[in-house]
Amino acid sequence: MAKRDSSRMAKNKSLIETFEAYVGAIVTLLLLFTFVVRVVQVDGNSMNPNLWDGEKLIITSFPYTPEHGDIVVTDSHTRYGKVLIKRVIGCPGDTIDIDFTAGTVYRNGEALSEPYTAAPTYLAEGAEFPLTVPAGQLFLMGDNRNDSLDSRSAEVGLIDTRDVLGKVLWRLLPFDRMGAVP
Repeated sequence: MAKRDSSRMAKNKSLIETFEAYVGAIVTLLLLFTFVVRVVQVDGNSMNPNLWDGEKLIITSFPYTPEHGDIVVTDSHTRYGKVLIKRVIGCPGDTIDIDFTAGTVYRNGEALSEPYTAAPTYLAEGAEFPLTVPAGQLFLMGDNRNDSLDSRSAEVGLIDTRDVLGKVLWRLLPFDRMGAVP
């Protein structure tokens, strides 16, 4: 009888340890996806040809300072009222100018090399240039410049750095395009 009880206790102990391992893994994943990374979905064509409508992305929500060229995700607290996925073109203190005839974007007087864009920038959207980005703000543009509602528009405008949820790290879906985002 004692042998049977010890066998049952060993089995129960093993089940409890397995349960604790699963609970620990779930809690770790929840904390990771709450404070370090998030999954977001691309909505629209403004980031073509690099990001396509419906793709799932992993972003880091760990605090960081946005840098030129980063693809960032904003929360819906912006003037636009929706989540935006755009590329950082101007950081605080930068002067942005756009020659809409030539389709060239300038930052601090230097033409940007932008191999990631779908086409040159011909769509003005109403912002006045040159524009100096104030402290605590970012100037964001989509890669599909002529089909992107971004900081050139009064509807979106400059984005407060506090409204940036994070930087895009990885394309999760579709599987055939999984990988780092350019």
